[in-house]
Parts: sequence; structure tokens; C-alpha cells
Amino acid sequence: MKRVIFIDRDGALLVEPSIGLSIDRLESLEFRPRVFQSLAYVAARLDFEWVMVVDGENKGGLSFPAESVCPVQSKIMQMLANEGIGFEPVCIDMLSLQESRSCKLSRYTTGEYDLAHSYVIGDCLADVRLAANIGCRAIYFASTERGVAEVEAAGLASVCDAVTDDWWKVAEIICAGTRRVSLERRTAETDIQLSLNLDGTGRTDIHTGLGFFDHMLDQLGRHAGIDLSVTVKGDLQVDEHHTIEDTALVLGEAFGRALGDKRGLARYGFSLPMDDALCRVVLDLGGRSWLVWKADFHREKIGDMPTEMFFHFFKSFSDAARINLHIEAEGTNEHHKIEGIFKALARALKMAIRRDFTDDRLPSTKGVL
Repeated sequence: MKRVIFIDRDGALLVEPSIGLSIDRLESLEFRPRVFQSLAYVAARLDFEWVMVVDGENKGGLSFPAESVCPVQSKIMQMLANEGIGFEPVCIDMLSLQESRSCKLSRYTTGEYDLAHSYVIGDCLADVRLAANIGCRAIYFASTERGVAEVEAAGLASVCDAVTDDWWKVAEIICAGTRRVSLERRTAETDIQLSLNLDGTGRTDIHTGLGFFDHMLDQLGRHAGIDLSVTVKGDLQVDEHHTIEDTALVLGEAFGRALGDKRGLARYGFSLPMDDALCRVVLDLGGRSWLVWKADFHREKIGDMPTEMFFHFFKSFSDAARINLHIEAEGTNEHHKIEGIFKALARALKMAIRRDFTDDRLPSTKGVL
């Protein structure tokens, strides 16, 4: 089935002029940085139909004069076509689309298009809503901090694959996909819901019932630059063991799944000091689990987390994620040592999960990971 990419022209493809002005003259025409490079890369590798979505009126509320708009639009289409980016010759008007969606989109909703794996790319929430309405994925072309908050506030996070104002990142998402996983695990001892996005921005939402454990998982997400959401209801009336162990198992499984086929993966990661503590975490995402642990703790608990569970957490995580993990820590402050370990793990993971989507080779001479 054919896939399609709808792209909002003014704001996503083009830099929008000041309020009250329109792109009706060649001197006001400015493309977004790296848009040609990015779209040409996608067009050369994937078979999408390209559709441009334009505004039916300018920001001042006056209709575009056809005699001035058409030459500019023709120039835009020609410049894109010269780079191998063949948009449909007739663009969809956004205002008409909003007024009579079924009419304007009838061509794409007949069952001949794979809308579930198609995209709407635009710089306003209306574009993300359009994706939700027609069953597409959305890429919100906006600054990450502002855009993520807007998408979440509007309840559109489930259809939005990425929030970015970098066209090369858009190309990566389209070509290689997002590395997101959501898992649930229910036993007689724990009820865990976990969401992981390896291509996130370090946003975390952690609720395990153990304050110090929450703090450590928050450090992991933030310093690795991954989005991590964890909610655990465990039998803490018994003790902390099941909550910590099962969270590690689900987190490790999520990492293993999110890595996918590992093509283009950096694979290896390395360590950091924290005041008196020196922590080293070296890892390999090559698929063979092993833990080397050289860290001693002399307090029974740090916060509400038993120190005997530190080794058990990392062992369960490395087994479930199939990671070769070496951890060493030296120092006098027990809090600093374990926090340094979690931060060092985060930085090592950040290095190792980095992906070059232009390289489809496996980082292994074996041919499989």
C-alpha cells in the first residue's frame, strides 16, 4: 500500500514571515535549514507520495492574490523537484481541509493508502490533530521544550512520533523510525507500567513507591537523554525486593526491544566522577549479558533503598537487556557512589544507543547481534 507524507508549507518547509505578511514574493521565500538535504535523502530511499498543505489566507486575514502566489508556488515546486522531491502538483488548502475534510481527503481514505504508517509534518497543533483525525503519525515541527508541553497538554502525545525543529532529525524518524516501547507486567507481587523512548529528550515521570529509587531512575533518564515513565505498585508492605527487581527486569526488556535490529548503533559506551566518588561504567549492547560489579557499600540503606539491592538491580537489568556491563565505584560517601553509578550508566548508554541512520550495517563482524 502507498504511504503519504503531508507537509505544512508555511512554517515547516518555509520560514514564515512576520505576522501580517505572506509568502507572495520571491524575496520573502526562505526554506528551513537542511530541508532539501533531508527530504531528498528520504525521497531517494523510501516510496512516499508527497503532499503539500498550504494556508488559504495570509496571517492578516486577506486572501492570497492568485497572480502573486502562483509564481512563488511554482518556484517552490520546481526547486523541490530539482532535488528529486516530487510533490503532488495540486496542494491541499488547509482552510478548505478543515472545513470539508472528508472531501479533500477522500483520495487518501479509500483504503489504497497505508495511513497508519504515513505522516503529517507541521508547525502547529492543528497539523498534529489532522494526523490524529485521519489515522496518521505526526511530527510536530517546533522547539522541543515548547512543543512537547503543547502536545501533552492537548492529549496528542500518542500520535506524535517526535517534536523537533531539525529537518535531519525528521528524516531520521521517517527512515529509521522511533525507538519507543511501552510494557506492562503484572504479578502477585508487582504491577508495573513502563514507557521508554530512546530518542527522547530526558523527560521522566517515575513513581515506584521508593523515593531514592525514583531519584536514581530519574537520573538515568535525564542524563541518558531518554524519555522514561515508570509506575510501580509493589508489595512494599513485605519489603523493597520485588519492586526493585521487577522494575529492573521490565526496564531491561524495554531497552532490549527498543534497540531493534541495532543497525547503525554505536554499541559501546563508557565514566564520571561525583565529588569524592569515581564511578566507571563500561558497557556493550552486543546481546550477551554479563555483569562485573566492583562496588562496596557499608550502609544498610540509602534513603529507603537497601544497598544490597544495588547489585541485584544491575544484574537483573543487564540480564533482561542482554547487556555486558562493568561497574566500578570508589569513594567515601555512599550516596555519591550509587548516584555516580546511575549517572555513569546513563552517560554510557547515551553514547552506546546513538544511531547513525545513514549506516545500515551491524556493528559486528558476526553479522548478527
